[in-house]
Amino acid sequence: MASETLTSSEYIKHHLQNLTCTIQEGHFHCAHSAEEAKEMGFWALNVDTMLMSLLLGVVFLFLFGRVAKSTSTGVPGGMQNFVEWVIEFIDNSVRGSFSGRSALVAPLGLTIFMWIFLMNLMDLIPVDYVPYLMGSLGVGHFKVVPTTDPNATFGMSIAVFLIVLYYSVKMKGAGGFLAELTLHPFGKFGLPANIFLEGVNLIAKPISLALRLFGNMYAGEMIFILIALLPFYVQWSLSLPWAIFHILIITLQAFIFMTLTIVYLDMAHQEHH
Repeated sequence: MASETLTSSEYIKHHLQNLTCTIQEGHFHCAHSAEEAKEMGFWALNVDTMLMSLLLGVVFLFLFGRVAKSTSTGVPGGMQNFVEWVIEFIDNSVRGSFSGRSALVAPLGLTIFMWIFLMNLMDLIPVDYVPYLMGSLGVGHFKVVPTTDPNATFGMSIAVFLIVLYYSVKMKGAGGFLAELTLHPFGKFGLPANIFLEGVNLIAKPISLALRLFGNMYAGEMIFILIALLPFYVQWSLSLPWAIFHILIITLQAFIFMTLTIVYLDMAHQEHH
């Protein structure tokens, strides 16, 4: 679609740019280019990421809530079968990775898995459909996959990190948590090295969570964009196999993020790790 009027470079940049907006002099202003978006500074908001994240969160809550209210003891329907399978899958994952007792871990694991899965799933929508629709409504840029935005992946990973810190202090006490950071692995005589190693290990958790999800989804989106630049008769021969393979990737990335969250919470509940 857009590749007919844009160069390949412009087409790629257009599809990779978020709908970035901010309030300037009392007016809501949206960037028309990546350079303009950078000039908006820290308080600029990627509106498309925010809207799609909230929308897909509502979809998750609505579907699972509706199934929960209409659960029957007879032969379940397709949606109830799917929801029950997902809940059982999450429950088994929690039992296998979390050795403590907490009413938070399983619901948190379910929310993370389904929310990220739904956000990743948007990558299977043909790359030109949503931009064409939004363009007809006067919106210049709109990225439909929130997990290709590092702001979204870092937001989720930082939230998980704060929960892990909370439970680390709650279960071990402030003294026990500080002792882990300062006395492991070399004891009190290796205090500087302990702080450095444990500090790097602690900070690496949210960074690795965010970058792993972002990197895989960004790469997948880039491949779809590159395929869209090819002649029409070549696109379907490449996009369909890649889309089928990508289903595995989007599911695996949601599972990895959820599993690592459970593992980090399990470590936070243990006296030593």
